[in-house]
Amino acid sequence: MAKSDVVVLGAGIVGVSVALHLQARGRSVVLLEKSGIGEGTSFGNAGLIERASVVPYSFPRDLLDLARYALNHNVDAHYDPLFAPKIAPWLARFWYYSSPQRLAKISAELLPLIQNSLSEHKALIEPAGLQHLMREVGWIEVFRKESSHQKAIAEAKEIYAPHGLKFDVLDAAGLKAREPYVSDVVVGGVHWLDPASILDPSALVKGYAALFERRGGTLATGDARSLDVTGGGYRFVTDTGPAEAAEAVIALGPWANDVYEPLGYDFPLAVKRGYHMHYKPVGNAVLNHTLLDVDKGFLLATMNRGVRLTTGVEFADRDAPPTPVQLERAEPIAKELFPLGEHVDPEPWMGRRPCLPDMKPVIGPAPKHKGLWFAFGHNHHGLTLGPVTGRLLAEMMTGAEPFTDPTPYRADRF
Repeated sequence: MAKSDVVVLGAGIVGVSVALHLQARGRSVVLLEKSGIGEGTSFGNAGLIERASVVPYSFPRDLLDLARYALNHNVDAHYDPLFAPKIAPWLARFWYYSSPQRLAKISAELLPLIQNSLSEHKALIEPAGLQHLMREVGWIEVFRKESSHQKAIAEAKEIYAPHGLKFDVLDAAGLKAREPYVSDVVVGGVHWLDPASILDPSALVKGYAALFERRGGTLATGDARSLDVTGGGYRFVTDTGPAEAAEAVIALGPWANDVYEPLGYDFPLAVKRGYHMHYKPVGNAVLNHTLLDVDKGFLLATMNRGVRLTTGVEFADRDAPPTPVQLERAEPIAKELFPLGEHVDPEPWMGRRPCLPDMKPVIGPAPKHKGLWFAFGHNHHGLTLGPVTGRLLAEMMTGAEPFTDPTPYRADRF
């Protein structure tokens, strides 16, 4: 029977990063994936390494916003009415943690991860030979209403500037200079300069996995639900037979509960579903930066495959059939902003974001099992936080001094 020091369950950006960091610290690692490296949640996202997101996405507290969302006609948020009673308790906890005082504390606790997110990616991108996938041009919020533009400018100066984040305030002419093909429906923007963007997130994860394999790591195909606790560690099944590891890491994103629940753990893990579609630009149109249309609630990103239109969040059962209503609503509005042409994809892609109500991931040891570790629940920032999560968890697992206090991410905080 094959044996290793660690089995990492899940080959998305978080799992692959954990495997690489453990490997760099001398551990023999098996990376177990059922359906393809970087093909799950890591496949479809905005492609941003969001160094500027020092405040996580929180629950809206304005009564007018809540009323608007309740009508269920929006691009940025949608819910399945039949699923609403099931998700309501989780949303109540999300609302609780989103109070200004609690949100400020959570932001401070997430800050060390955000601050190190880009540098930790760069530490992997260069040896993996993936520099061609990264663009360090930041991203731009665009606004259709001057009131929302001015509100964003004030927040940038009051909330983000004190953290040393760099940004440019753009009027209509300044925005046009950076994005010549954007239409006049927008009045200006805020250009965040610190983040980087990835032209193919799935290719990035695959490239990191290839680096792991070149360095002697083992990629294995198998179902993480086969994990079983043994007297000396953990047993699991691969397509070549059973295997054992002294320790195990659950890095399965929205599917983490499929493994931790049978082991006796209960986390308030919810899923925010989302969709994307790629388009060919019309004529010679070029999109130079990732654009977030703040007033309408969608995002456009330049990818190798075309211009990616991504939606906000959908609250529905994790495994329910896709309902790309938001994408259908967003497409005509997006075409008002930028000249999108024909579809590149045969059908919309749907993904699942693993979210906890306090907007922080779980990173650290399992309370009930020696040698079992967790790394999941990264909300909207899995791509951003994958490598820095890998570093922190590997430091904890190998007895090194963690670069930051891991207490805020502990598994027993709920």
